[in-house]
Amino acid sequence: NEDWRALMSADGSMTLKAGDRRFTLDLSLAPGKKAVIHGQDGISQKGKTAGNASHYYSHTRMPTQGRVTLDDKVYAVAGESWMDHEFGTSFLEKGTQGWDWFSAQLSDGSELMIFQLRGGVACSNAGTLILANGQAIPLGSDLFTLTPGQVWKFNSGAVYPITWSIDIPTRGITLDCRAAMKNQEFQATATPGLGYWEGAVDYTGFSKGQKITGKGYLEMTGYSGQSMSTWFGSEQ
Repeated sequence: NEDWRALMSADGSMTLKAGDRRFTLDLSLAPGKKAVIHGQDGISQKGKTAGNASHYYSHTRMPTQGRVTLDDKVYAVAGESWMDHEFGTSFLEKGTQGWDWFSAQLSDGSELMIFQLRGGVACSNAGTLILANGQAIPLGSDLFTLTPGQVWKFNSGAVYPITWSIDIPTRGITLDCRAAMKNQEFQATATPGLGYWEGAVDYTGFSKGQKITGKGYLEMTGYSGQSMSTWFGSEQ
């Protein structure tokens, strides 16, 4: 993408370089924990129609260091990145309004990916719990609940939940998710009416009675404008 670059080496390490007006980044990512393959046998179902699915894998905790430049000031940064790659040729089925997708890097060394398709079939909602030792545990829609809390109305007219409760009773996990900043809405000028809320979130909660905290990412779509199934296809 112009001079933006995402390069992967044979050992799984990555280099990210990008810049736009006042801001640039130059990051080096180590492989970290092994890749996690989501879904059943590498297939993440996204509807009831045969073939309506994707291939989906993640690197959930990649040690990261590098530089960020803002207004000619250079900052050394370090942390842990999450890399997702999801691809397929399917569509969102008719009636699917949008989705809520969560990622979490938790203080006990585990990670969580979980999502729901609002208006879609419940069996398409799914997640993966990745234990500290790298073991991936699939989560079907019957094993968790996502409950929206406080909402915030943006200038676009969209009303987004900026707090959520995540419950996974079989694993003894309860998490409260809260937006790190309320205004993290993205409006694409090339697709008027297609709005995303994408941004940083903080987690607090319990895992098997032990307090945990965490950081992650939340993506919410379909809260304004046309339904996402209108944009990304409809059932044939």
